[in-house]
Amino acid sequence: MCGRFTQMLSWRELVALYRLNDNIKSRNTEARYNIAPTQTVPFVRQDENSEQIVEDGRWWLVPHWAKEMPKAAMFNARIETVDTSPAFRDAFKTRRCLIPADGFYEWTKADDGGKDPWLIQLPGGAPYAFAGLWAHNSKLDVTSCTIITAPSIAPISQIHNRMPVILDPGAFDAWLSPTTPVENLKGMLLGRNIDAEVQMHRVSREVNRSTFEGRPEPIVNSL
Repeated sequence: MCGRFTQMLSWRELVALYRLNDNIKSRNTEARYNIAPTQTVPFVRQDENSEQIVEDGRWWLVPHWAKEMPKAAMFNARIETVDTSPAFRDAFKTRRCLIPADGFYEWTKADDGGKDPWLIQLPGGAPYAFAGLWAHNSKLDVTSCTIITAPSIAPISQIHNRMPVILDPGAFDAWLSPTTPVENLKGMLLGRNIDAEVQMHRVSREVNRSTFEGRPEPIVNSL
């Protein structure tokens, strides 16, 4: 799963990672170290003119047909059922997105009964993008998104059995394009992700509180 992530991207890094027009209005790029479900996050999608644009959405998908805010956990969509689940299948077909990040957290149980958070990043803290879905519900006037997860592979499998799909930049265009055949999408997620390249280390338990907004301290010699 992916229950928290970080966005420390500058606007320049965001524009460079995608095919965004660098002349579009700059955005607030204040570093965020502990983004939690239901908070607002930027995501990248393709518009009607086949241009990549940035939009803001609630990290907890609200399907376009929902009559009220979902109570079930909708911040992750499992790859096994993303194309058949009523909550996600419409977005999977036509409203795919990329969610910028440069780190995410998973937790392991410690000997003292507490939970130790692990920060998972690409080498050097390089920015990347989760494969995601988005939706707009006009009745509730809310735009939202979710992150797709898959069974984990090494090294993430050392601490958790699932992982968010970090998509290879070479697959960005095909993932966003509504013309990509639906039957090709799952293979793209499994075959064009870069989760195996990540590194991870423990950080202080301050991040366990969703209200904590600072940079967590690293725990040396943690793995």
